[in-house]
Amino acid sequence: MLHYVKNISINENIPKNLNEIVFGAGCFWGVERKFWDLDGIYVTSVGYSGGNTENPSYEDVCYRNTNHVEVVKVHYDSNEIKLDEILKVFWECHDPTQGMRQGNDIGTQYRSVIFCSNEDDIKQAVKSKEKFQNILRENKFGDITTEISLIKNYYLAEEYHQQYLAKHPNGYCGLGGTGCTLD
Repeated sequence: MLHYVKNISINENIPKNLNEIVFGAGCFWGVERKFWDLDGIYVTSVGYSGGNTENPSYEDVCYRNTNHVEVVKVHYDSNEIKLDEILKVFWECHDPTQGMRQGNDIGTQYRSVIFCSNEDDIKQAVKSKEKFQNILRENKFGDITTEISLIKNYYLAEEYHQQYLAKHPNGYCGLGGTGCTLD
């Protein structure tokens, strides 16, 4: 399957020297758009992660109790972009205090998550969460509900979801941040 914006495979022949991280921050269409054009991002894809059902469909994730989250997998070159820069985009692109929702999108599939591939990335994600929590408190927001853990699974979403907002520039995107910035 080719990335609609980058015209490279989203799931095959990924260079071994790249790092990966998986984010859930609401509807995956808008979240993916936040990352695919950043310098140092090799490729992005959308999928389902964190749940109990193997190879779920979009309908399964939306209408059955799979416990999966709509997520974006980001492959990046740490020599070109640092994880802190990627985490900044993640925290600022959504409201991580909303629990099982983002705006009008409600359900476990819209919860805020960071799934890492190693313990060092977890430590860095937790540190950035603590820093952003302080900023949110100063601005009268509640506690961050973002789950941060090692990735346990990732299932590629259907082709029509991949880079959806590039294919449909006026498509729905309910993604909205808090207006707070992570320094």
